[in-house]
Amino acid sequence: MPLKRQSRSAKSVECLISLGSNVGNRGKRLKRAVASIGKIAGVKVLKKSRVYETKPLGPSRRTFFNCALKIKTTRSAMGLLIEFKRLEVLAGRKPGLRWGPRPLDIDLIAYGSQKVKNAWLQIPHPQAVKRAFVLAPLLDIAPKAKLGSSQSLREILARLTDVPRNIKLSL
Repeated sequence: MPLKRQSRSAKSVECLISLGSNVGNRGKRLKRAVASIGKIAGVKVLKKSRVYETKPLGPSRRTFFNCALKIKTTRSAMGLLIEFKRLEVLAGRKPGLRWGPRPLDIDLIAYGSQKVKNAWLQIPHPQAVKRAFVLAPLLDIAPKAKLGSSQSLREILARLTDVPRNIKLSL
């Protein structure tokens, strides 16, 4: 069922998004995902992070390429989630093993200063402050973000191990 277009008078919200891929041509998948996100009605990409190579969580063996986006949107948090899940499916993602291989993974990390908690979505993303692969790219585009913590992203990242490596791939 197609989503209704939101009115142009809706208030804009700045959001932080984390993207990752560890299947196929990871860099190409991320570039396509960034372009597709920019084409969603009511979404404007403001900033793109560098791309980082990171170790996978869980059983997957291939490393991830990760990046982050700062967007401005008139869509609701749930509206964004629906669009991101659609893009993941279009990239070939299928339901399966938790933390398994993923052609594309898109997570909504922050939706302005709003907090959301329901069966499908929690914002700020509850695991973001525990994951270097999320924090390092976010530092590129939103170094002052707090993500529900009083500490800066830099302070939180300094406590974590497995800090990602920038691979110098431009989006």
